[in-house]
Amino acid sequence: MSGSFYVPLGDDVFRATAHTAGPWDSSAQHGGPPSALLGRAILRCQPRPEMMIARFTCEILGAIPVGDITVTARVARPGRSVELLEAVASASGRQVARAAAWRVLRAGSPAVPPRQPSPPPLPGESDAPFARPAGERAGPPAGFLDGYMSAVEWRRVRGDFGVPGPGTVWTRMRYPLVPDEEPAPLERVLVSADSGNGVSGELDIRRWLFINPELTVHLHREPAGEWICLDAATTITPGGAGLATCFLSDLDGPVGVGAQSLLITPRS
Repeated sequence: MSGSFYVPLGDDVFRATAHTAGPWDSSAQHGGPPSALLGRAILRCQPRPEMMIARFTCEILGAIPVGDITVTARVARPGRSVELLEAVASASGRQVARAAAWRVLRAGSPAVPPRQPSPPPLPGESDAPFARPAGERAGPPAGFLDGYMSAVEWRRVRGDFGVPGPGTVWTRMRYPLVPDEEPAPLERVLVSADSGNGVSGELDIRRWLFINPELTVHLHREPAGEWICLDAATTITPGGAGLATCFLSDLDGPVGVGAQSLLITPRS
């Protein structure tokens, strides 16, 4: 198995490996890796070190195949202090995801401490999802598949996949996004942030789907190091929609927030 999430084929084409596969369909990618690949393209588009990505949104336009995808990026709105960038992922001639990101000039003002809570300490041992003894939590639903879940290291603080309620988990990529390349801080955040709805699901995962058609991440600083903490919670309103939100942190403290709009529908 490849030692990366994607293998570059040249001409902006990337081959997704099994590490990108989501838990429900081995032929469809989890939303985290393609979000990170779009983020990588945006970071490499006319880079400006004096600026940083402050907001990133990925729109998932359909099932993203575990296969070859083409990723391109452009500056949609240039500026001296603020720029809007866009990226598109295509497969077999159709768009499967697109992203928009605001790049802003780095602040030169005095620091203002973040108001969000500090993250809990990093647990000492990994905790594979659904791996605890029977009775402590429900096991995975029938048909639950591996891929992305094993390509990310999980260290649980509270809650878990398949257990209704808020959840807090530390995550780390086990593989680089592409071979022989250190993942950028934005890429590390995006690989994990799309799991906020899974970490904090409020309904029985065997009976309900809570699918996010988008992921939005706001950052007030770039994370440092390999570990990203998700402190996630989900709200569902009958007659409305679902919303998963999470505080994002590294080992030094808060870095931003993530949010996902959710389709809530019974599982067939």
